Amino acid sequence: MCGDVILTRDFPESGLRAGDVGTVVERHVATGVSEEGHSLEFFNMTGNTVAVVTLPASALRLPTSRSAYRASSERLSAQLEKDGRFGEPPRTGHRS
Repeated sequence: MCGDVILTRDFPESGLRAGDVGTVVERHVATGVSEEGHSLEFFNMTGNTVAVVTLPASALRLPTSRSAYRASSERLSAQLEKDGRFGEPPRTGHRS
């Protein structure tokens, strides 16, 4: 498994919810353990890392052509406010 994956269940201790999209960083196989693990990095919509975790393969699925990025408006608003961008007008690429 590599590239982007989607969580199939919540991990509240990490602030992650089912449907969040993460990027596989590393695959872990341990002798005597029946399931692989994966180190994953999760980003917010502005590209900032929000979590780096190791999770079992059973908690992940590959995206399909019908998959879409999902963002909780509550979490997105909280992140924007934390980043100091809440309420700012959109940036147009030039200054007046």
